[in-house]
Amino acid sequence: MALVLLTEHSMTQTIFVLNGPNLNLLGTREPGIYGAKTLTDIETDCKVAGGELGLEIDFRQSNHEGVLIDWLHEANGKAAGVMLNAGAFTHTSLALHDAIRAISIPVVELHITNVHAREDFRHKSLIAPAVKGVICGFGPHSYILALHALKNLTA
Repeated sequence: MALVLLTEHSMTQTIFVLNGPNLNLLGTREPGIYGAKTLTDIETDCKVAGGELGLEIDFRQSNHEGVLIDWLHEANGKAAGVMLNAGAFTHTSLALHDAIRAISIPVVELHITNVHAREDFRHKSLIAPAVKGVICGFGPHSYILALHALKNLTA
């Protein structure tokens, strides 16, 4: 019988994928802007891609800012990194900014649409200065790009 030693690098890393307000309505909410994929479809895509990268995906959604903050705090002790689509909280939440600054794991901000090509009020992200990077405008594939970015950041 062979003895296999597990190192930190051989164990599966967990990535939290946190989704903010109204993302539970994907597939029916403004499909001309956000596309036809549901959040469940995106979760499935993330889990498949995560498996291929050796990552475990913990996928969550809340319409409540405080819940997202609690999950960021929780991720700090359980995950290698966080992908955050904060939805409209991106443009309004100093509390999310502060929660990201308070944790020691990398966070990647992502958006399905190119927020810089939309209304002026969507051009400013209050959380962008606190994250490692921002991915936007690639539709649901933005999630897969963010997953690859986090894999590289946590390697």
